[in-house]
Amino acid sequence: MQKIKVLSVNISEKKGTIKLPVDKISLSNTGVKGDAHAGMWHRQVSLLGRESFEKMESSAGRKLQYGEFAENITTEGMLLYLMKPFDRLISGNIVLEVTQIGKKCHGTNCSIYKETGDCVMPKEGIFCRVIQGGELQEGDILEYHPKVIKVHVITLSDRASQGIYEDKSGPLLKKLSEDFFSGNGGQVSVEISVIPDDEAQLRALLEFLIEKKNDIIFTTGGTGIGPRDITPDVVKSILDKEIPGIMEMIRVKYGMQFPNALVSRSIAGVAGKTLIYALPGNPKAVKEYADEIFKTVEHSFRMLHNIDEH
Repeated sequence: MQKIKVLSVNISEKKGTIKLPVDKISLSNTGVKGDAHAGMWHRQVSLLGRESFEKMESSAGRKLQYGEFAENITTEGMLLYLMKPFDRLISGNIVLEVTQIGKKCHGTNCSIYKETGDCVMPKEGIFCRVIQGGELQEGDILEYHPKVIKVHVITLSDRASQGIYEDKSGPLLKKLSEDFFSGNGGQVSVEISVIPDDEAQLRALLEFLIEKKNDIIFTTGGTGIGPRDITPDVVKSILDKEIPGIMEMIRVKYGMQFPNALVSRSIAGVAGKTLIYALPGNPKAVKEYADEIFKTVEHSFRMLHNIDEH
């Protein structure tokens, strides 16, 4: 478990000004009590590492004071900007969730920028929201807990479930998921289930995985119009919201060249905080669908968890 030391806690009563060190800060569901940036939004608490300070001190030609970058918490021990949204920092009962890495530079409204022509906060500062509050002070330790994206792949196939032939789509989706999230610097855990084209089994497994707070569920197989193709019907019945645009675009994109793709009834949507995508069973189609779906996943996560970066 990586540990990060708190070097200073800082507050400013007005936006656009540097923050000043204080003995301790009180964190609640609106952020830092008494700080101008507190509120019901996703950038309640800002953090910047000593490692980033050192880059700017040579440009400034002087020792920079904690709080000068308007950070609430100055730390030491990890390059904070390598974190990902939804990672967590924990100190005792306090739980902070990372929501954004960097921000738009205020340019001439920033005192450091006016002094040096540059500012490290927009590139290397991070922002969090308070999941659980408490008091934090200099010398406290924050433990870094990276978010592990939980993905479950369900292959629906009567014959694969009986061992008549090898499931190829499930392992392919597992690899594609691992490659995507690992390639973006995240951590992911992927599990596979193979079940027959059975409505009751699929419904029970989906409800179980949603209750266990899986981040993504992929199904593969059963999206056609045959008598055993029940996947989209079951998935649709448990969705809170459907996301029609993804599958519509994929059907049109590939259907223009391969008309059979237009017969697919693939569906996407949300149940609770879980993204669910019902894909065809053909490995080639799985790759084509996944390539398009992964382009939308990170934005979908932010929307689901009320992170508005506009």
